[in-house]
Amino acid sequence: MRRNRLVLLLGSLVLAATTALTGATTAQASQQAAAGGYVALGDSYASGVGAGNYLADSGDCKRSTKAHPYLWAAANSPSSFAFTACSGARTGDVLSGQLGPLNTATGLVSISVGGNDAGFADVMTTCVLQSDSTCLSRVATARAYVDSTLPGRLDSVYSAIRTRAPNAHVVVLGYPRFYRLGTSCVGLSETKRKAINDAADHLANAIATRARAHGFTFGDVRTTFAGHEICSGDSWLHSVDWLNIGNSYHPKAAGQSGGYLPVLDAAA
Repeated sequence: MRRNRLVLLLGSLVLAATTALTGATTAQASQQAAAGGYVALGDSYASGVGAGNYLADSGDCKRSTKAHPYLWAAANSPSSFAFTACSGARTGDVLSGQLGPLNTATGLVSISVGGNDAGFADVMTTCVLQSDSTCLSRVATARAYVDSTLPGRLDSVYSAIRTRAPNAHVVVLGYPRFYRLGTSCVGLSETKRKAINDAADHLANAIATRARAHGFTFGDVRTTFAGHEICSGDSWLHSVDWLNIGNSYHPKAAGQSGGYLPVLDAAA
């Protein structure tokens, strides 16, 4: 009995020490990234479309003060912060217009990109407005693109980031699943919702594979968004927003702070 108590006590001490060391390591990594400067790249999921409070000078890029890059910078006070993510950006847009702030001193880079290349907006429009079979066909086309073309385009972006910021820790953030399954959901059949979720998984896995091949950290937000998908009753994602169509299928402020920020915190 006394030996069992000793084993439990030692186990608790080891767990506490491990937790403390993990927390210290994470904090130290964030401090190092902050000391080197932070650059946030990518598309509307990075810029914060759907979260509101857009920076006046960001124009159509719609960079939000409630987006996860802005929130991370506010909490960690990096030596510099360049927020170049832009609504609608594809891999080519990142290459041509977002990489300017990167340099040898950059300590942290975050990026989410690939969804627009794969035709996400058209997939959602097709699935909302047309039949199950048409939706499934459009999803299949997107998946084929993810398999055949997207990896090379991601490689081009990731290689350019590493060339320009050779000392940076790079965090590649993925996309959430969009729908809660197994419950009633106005507007989309279970068949469509499952196809869209499966395609989101397919995209996330492709992005993760290429990110890791470049030595980058992949931040998987599917776990943090679990239970907060559309039709969950507590969605962190906009469904179709007829009053502001651009918000549709983008994270709300709660999705940025609760879904994306914790993943960036852990990965940075």
